[in-house]
Amino acid sequence: MHYYTDVLKKYVTFEGRARRSEYWMFMLFNIIIAAVLLILSGATGSKIFTIIYVVYVLAVLLPSLGVLVRRLHDTGRSGAWFFISFVPFVGGIWLFVLTLLDSQPAPNQYGPSPKAVAGPQQGYPNPYQA
Repeated sequence: MHYYTDVLKKYVTFEGRARRSEYWMFMLFNIIIAAVLLILSGATGSKIFTIIYVVYVLAVLLPSLGVLVRRLHDTGRSGAWFFISFVPFVGGIWLFVLTLLDSQPAPNQYGPSPKAVAGPQQGYPNPYQA
């Protein structure tokens, strides 16, 4: 759950880097919450759940873009790669592939590697120690 709240705390932060786990856990929570709201909207026939869904989607739009840009930074790419998603058919697939790529292990122009920063002191295992 901390992955979701950490991204919301960085509401409009487009600098830095985001690990794969941070990005994908945030997206998983978003999909679950949106699906529950849509199911409730359809099952009850009530407009209130549709309104809540729309408000929720608008509320997490900027944090979603922020974590996507930070994820692209983590792979060594500019946040402008987001615009590849507007290319019909292949753009969304290519952006999906970019979010699946592993982090650059060394610091890059967007900051230090989050894998190196997040170590045992934050509850994460250090992948660079045997």
